Parts: sequence; C-alpha cells; structure tokens
Amino acid sequence: MTHPRGSASKTAALSAALSGAVDLSALKARAEAPQKQPPAPPRPADGAAPGGPATAGAVIDVTEATFQAEVVERSLQQLVVVDLWAEWCGPCKQLSPVLERLAAESGGAWVLAKVDVDANPRIAQLFGAQSIPTVIAIGGGQPVDAFSGALPEPEIRKWLGSLLDALRDRLPGIKAAEQNGGGVEVPEDPRFTEAEEAFERGDFAAAQAAYERILDVEPANEEAKTALAQVKFTARAEAAGPDAIAKADANPADLDAQLAAADLEVAGQQPEAGFARLIAVVRRTAGDERNKAREHLVALFDLFDSADERVMKARRDLASALY
Repeated sequence: MTHPRGSASKTAALSAALSGAVDLSALKARAEAPQKQPPAPPRPADGAAPGGPATAGAVIDVTEATFQAEVVERSLQQLVVVDLWAEWCGPCKQLSPVLERLAAESGGAWVLAKVDVDANPRIAQLFGAQSIPTVIAIGGGQPVDAFSGALPEPEIRKWLGSLLDALRDRLPGIKAAEQNGGGVEVPEDPRFTEAEEAFERGDFAAAQAAYERILDVEPANEEAKTALAQVKFTARAEAAGPDAIAKADANPADLDAQLAAADLEVAGQQPEAGFARLIAVVRRTAGDERNKAREHLVALFDLFDSADERVMKARRDLASALY
C-alpha cells in the first residue's frame, strides 16, 4: 500500500535486501556468459527528443545479462534507481513516466534502470519483490533504500533528494553532475506543493481541497487522484479513535463503526482484517448500507497495488458476497 508522508511500505524481502542479505553479484555469471546481450540503448524520457542532452543515459533498459554492468558496476559511481515493472501493471504506468522525467531532470546525478519483470524474472526474485511497481535504490554496489507502489511525485522527489544527500560524498558521479549544472531541482508544480504542505501540517481538509482543484481542471491527473485517495484515507484513519476496533466488535450493526475499524486495521498493517470485516458487512446488509460498505472497501483496494495478492483475494471474496 502507498502511504502519504513518504512512508512507503516495504516487503519483508526488501527489508532483507537493504540489510545486505541480497547478493547483487548473483547474476554476474549470467552477465558474463558467451551469449551476453549488449547493453540496451538509453531510452529518452517521455516527451523528450531521442538522444537529446537532457535525456541521454538517464533511462536505460536492463536485462539479467546486463544487470552486473549497468546496475552494480554503474552504482559505484552514481546512484542507480531500479524500476521493476511489467506491461500489464496499471500503477507502473503511473509511476514510470514520473521516474523517467525526474531522471532526465537530474542531469546525470542518478540513472533509472528499468527492468521488465516478465522478461527478467530472476532480477525480481533477487530482490524478493512481492508486488510491482517496486523501486530499489542502488549505491556502491548495494541496495540502500526501496519503496513499492505508485507514490505521488512530491514524495518521490523527497526520497531522491535524501538519497542524493546521503550518497553525495560516496558516489563521485553525483558531485560531478551537480558541478556540471545537472541535479538542479526543477521547481515543483505549486498546486501540488500547496497540497503537500497542507498535508504535512495535518490540515487534511485543505490538502483534499487542493487536490480536488487540480482534478477539476485535469480530471485524468493520476498523481492527483492517487494523492487525494491517500489524504482521505489518512484523515479517516487518524479520526478513528484507538478503541474503534473494540467498538465495532461490540456493535456489529453499527455501519460507521465497522468502516472506522476497517480503516484503522488497514492503517495498522492488517489489511486482510479490514477487508474481511467489510466483506462480512456486505454479506449481512442490503440496500444503501451494503452499497456504502462496498464503496468503502473498493476505496481501500485503491490504496494498494492492483496485483497485491491480498487485494486480489478480497476482490474475489467481495464478488462472492455480492452475487
């Protein structure tokens, strides 16, 4: 699930990777095999002219055969951000264009390495990725941080900025890019800045209004849609008291109590419990109450990767409850 304030959820496998349990040289033999493929040519970011100076080398397609050279060895000089994606992944199509654009803006301070997990399953297995999109930062030949899900652009910018600050003295490519005029932060969209600042100070109503204004003008803006859903959820979860679950358990017929308890369970990293609670409500109610519980549950699904096994199971259970 994607969380506001940049606290992206990490799988247990990713946590293991960041503690050094993943050996990135595991693909080296494959990379050095006689049939090794040549490195894929750099990809221009969306909307940029192919081969232009701003995008040359900013985005590269990586395979199992080129992983050692393009990711591990390159990360000794500059930050490499690995994007695990697939053609069928909806959230990937939201996240990848943002990463590509930010990589081009960095002027070489970091490079985006895109990995199609369907064509290169061993790389996803290497990191123990349980869902996509999953993004892993590699510096000095080792994973240093990661997140999963399609974060809003302001959160990604903060994440990248903190990584560059932490690695600047270790990776010479970062300083070199900044000295050559790269790595200059491009001003953020002031509309998103307004919303993000409101969220950071806990003014959820103002943050919601700011994102809704963006959507009034740009109804298809996926970043604003995602951020708005996160703001609404966070506001509800924080409004639910610590005894919300106990109240709901004591009053099964209280729909509002069940909704609040489900929010609290999801916020507490127990999404299966929250999903099951609302599916049970759908089973035993009818009419407006049933519809309200269903809509609330679907909104919770939208906070997660659509390929998340927990969401997929809950969707099947919901369909069974409805029909």
